[in-house]
Formats: sequence, C-alpha cells, structure tokens
Amino acid sequence: MTIYDKIRNMKTMLIDDDEWIRNSMSIIFENEHCYLKTFETAEEALKELEQGKYEIIICDYKLPGIDGLEFFRKIKTKYPDSVNILITAYGNESLINKALDVGINDVVVKPFNTKIIEDSLAVSLLMKKNRTSNKNGINERRTDVNNLSK
Repeated sequence: MTIYDKIRNMKTMLIDDDEWIRNSMSIIFENEHCYLKTFETAEEALKELEQGKYEIIICDYKLPGIDGLEFFRKIKTKYPDSVNILITAYGNESLINKALDVGINDVVVKPFNTKIIEDSLAVSLLMKKNRTSNKNGINERRTDVNNLSK
C-alpha cells in the first residue's frame, strides 16, 4: 500500500507561488487519483478554508503577502487535526522551531522530489495518528513509513 492509497479520500491543499511546483504536484496527485487543490497565495487558501476542511495542508514558507508560518498560525485553532507540512528553501533550526510552535508536522527543504514529499506525508500522518509532535519528527526521513497501516 502506498501513501497515495492512504490519502486518496482526503482533501489536500497546496499553497506555493511557484507555478512549476503547483503544476508538478497536481500531475502527481492526479496520476495517483488523489485530491489536490492548489493556491498561489495564503490569502486565497484562507478563503477556501472558509468553505470547508482540508485534511492535509502543504504550504511554502515564502509567499507574497502572508508567509507560510503566519498562514499556519491563522488556521491552528480552527483546523487542529490537519496534517501541516511547510516547504521552504530557507530551512534552518530557527525556522524549524517556529514551525513546531505553530503545529507544523514536517518541514521539507527545497529542492525536493516526489519521494521526499511521499515520506513527509507518511511520517506526518503517522505522527498525527500517534498523537506525537516532537522535534525529532521534523525533517526525519524514516525507512519504515509502511508501518503507517498498523
């Protein structure tokens, strides 16, 4: 069973101002028959969240207008059960600590590939399932992500 089998019935949102990333991720999700809606800005995504819940939210850190951390701060109390992944080209310990404070499950550093996103999704879902959220989960790529089905 793949991570896509596990998220097939979940709504996923991607916020990134990079059109190439939005298009690439859309193709991957579409090929796996998974739902993904993309947004260029956090403000657009916030409007969408007024219409309904998303179980998985992937957001870039640097965006025009509201940045990814501020976006996650704004939705933290309203959507505490969503899986939150921050993607960034500016990964450092300070940013990771701030990410933890706003309930982000994982930080993925650009450039990334499909395998890294898949691993991040699997680990983040596992963390949510086990109700654990600690520093060791951030950026830790695990080889036993298939244990998610247990």
